[in-house]
Amino acid sequence: MSRTRNTKTRAWLLIGLWIAVLTALTPFAGSLDDVKSDRETDYLPAAAQSTRAAELEATLPGGTSNVFLVVYERDTPVTDADRATATAHYAALRAKYGAEGGPPQPLTSEDGRALMYPVMVDQSHGESAEYIAEFRALVAEHPAGLTVQVTGPGALQADFEGAFEGIDETLLLVTAVVVTVILLLTYRSPVLWLVPLIAVAGANIASMAAVYGLAKAFDVTVNDQGAAVLTILVFGVGTDYALLIVARYREELHRRPEVAGAMLAALRTSVPAIAASAATVSLGLLCLLAADMNNIAGLGPVGAAGIVCTLLVMVTLFPALLVVCGRWIFWPRIPKVRADIEPVTTLWDRLGVTIARRPVGAALASVVVLALLGLGLLGNTASLSRADQFVDTPESVTGAGTLAARFPDLAGTPLLILAPNGSRDAILRATESDPGIGAAETGRTGPDFSEITAIPRDPADSAAEYATIARLRTALPALAPGTVVGGPSASNLDIAEASERDRWVVIPLVLLVVTLVLGLLLRSIAAPIGLLLTVVLSFGSALGASVFVFEHVFGFAGLDSGLILLAFLFLVALGVDYNIFLVSRAREEARQHGTRAGMLRSLSVTGGVITSAGIVLAATFAVLVTLPLVSLAQIGFAVAFGVLLDTLLVRSVLVPALTLIAGERVWWPARLPASAPPRPESTRDPELLPL
Repeated sequence: MSRTRNTKTRAWLLIGLWIAVLTALTPFAGSLDDVKSDRETDYLPAAAQSTRAAELEATLPGGTSNVFLVVYERDTPVTDADRATATAHYAALRAKYGAEGGPPQPLTSEDGRALMYPVMVDQSHGESAEYIAEFRALVAEHPAGLTVQVTGPGALQADFEGAFEGIDETLLLVTAVVVTVILLLTYRSPVLWLVPLIAVAGANIASMAAVYGLAKAFDVTVNDQGAAVLTILVFGVGTDYALLIVARYREELHRRPEVAGAMLAALRTSVPAIAASAATVSLGLLCLLAADMNNIAGLGPVGAAGIVCTLLVMVTLFPALLVVCGRWIFWPRIPKVRADIEPVTTLWDRLGVTIARRPVGAALASVVVLALLGLGLLGNTASLSRADQFVDTPESVTGAGTLAARFPDLAGTPLLILAPNGSRDAILRATESDPGIGAAETGRTGPDFSEITAIPRDPADSAAEYATIARLRTALPALAPGTVVGGPSASNLDIAEASERDRWVVIPLVLLVVTLVLGLLLRSIAAPIGLLLTVVLSFGSALGASVFVFEHVFGFAGLDSGLILLAFLFLVALGVDYNIFLVSRAREEARQHGTRAGMLRSLSVTGGVITSAGIVLAATFAVLVTLPLVSLAQIGFAVAFGVLLDTLLVRSVLVPALTLIAGERVWWPARLPASAPPRPESTRDPELLPL
């Protein structure tokens, strides 16, 4: 009794310590928004021409600027009243924002049914999202039948940032509700679900504070997408850890009278696998530091910080909360000490027997299913344009369509060309002579460089517009060394090129790191290679299925440039997680019962809890599908589908089948017992089954 009292006292002290730490960290977690940035130039690598163009633009009078295009359209030719309205709006906007350059009067389309003028707003007015509502209000009054739309790079950026407004609160609330529902269904207890939710909420606070510290201390790039992924990772992975700990804890409560002793025994058997899982995911995420894209590289330490903080909280605070609550927290299914547990045959026992009868057939059937899903990769895998990034079409996108239809020679997004002062006129003439440029004019002049704004003829982010940018980037520096071509479309081109480079660098690095971690954990060469191949096959299948759904169900125009890399990272790292839980238990059982029986026992014991963990993680990532940006929706769907595929097919059928086929060779070069007396049914209490 004294020992139990002392253990509970230590548990209360640990809880008190965490309360103090989390209280101190809360202000820093709340300040995470202060270090987030969604500016396109913050994403780009330092060597990109678009980055250099943005740096040079900052040296011009007024600094960096946002370009807005205001388009007026009528089904019939515009009237004199329409022209007067557009001219008045133009004058009001120029006066309000001190805009310079541009035509003296609004331009008229060839068919006479549209008017257009550009407005440049410098950085003294802040980010475009801060004043876009006021900007649009200034052009809100117009004659009946006339449509007015504000588009251009500034409006697109403002609408992009506006899509994130309130996203953190919404994501946190929806994720918490989803996790709560799944925990209620899993535990079938009105109180037990609250303990992991409290612990995960604490892990979320610690993670946000840690990321804030990284951004402040090391200038790590943090954007809204990274913050959203952080929340999903913490809740999904934290709940997974809780499920694994509770499953072991419940087993021990059937064997031991003391709650503290049961928890210590549960931690001794569960923490090594959980720590290995956390190490695999964290090291995989840190591989992103090798990426050129700043937002992708920043996601590495952001995600790793979240995983480490979640691990610390879930193996310290969460067990302490369970210990002080005692057995009653499992009400109404309170585990009691039993000398003998009545044998039961579970779904996972029956699945194991079926696989054991025909392991080759089970493996081949699994591979065929995965291969068929992978055929989706033959679909549309083109990169998304900026206009296609929105789930719901904003005004800036519809305005861009109107502009392209009515002013076909000015369909592209304005390019920003910075030329040495002495070469400005020559660069302007060369730009105007390019067949892909519809119009060009000089702008501000700084100490060393002058600004030229050029509007391509072809639609924004089209192959033809990218070809124009490539020609200018080749021809203009040859005419005047130091000349750079930037702007939103040029930035997208740089992003696409950097993303392709990152895939070729980061993906092999992730494979190498994960293989090494698995090798150290399993003390084997064959098993890690085999496990990794199954996860890579699962990734290809998940991506193929996702491409099919994106194209034929959601109607997306292509893939986000970062989707393949991020989906690969999460699916490989998280998919290997479940294999770690399964195979590490199989290795433990194989030492006593042989490889064949060990794998079947592992599948029986871990099947329910790992499936629950996979469903939780898939459900949390699926929350991203509800958000208004295509990039987040695609990541959410691809990872959620991939996790379910890995959990229900790869880990449950393919990996056990391959292990049974390989036998003792799976542990090569180590040697384990190869056989043991058969065990026809599980000896687990049915109350231990989470599903």
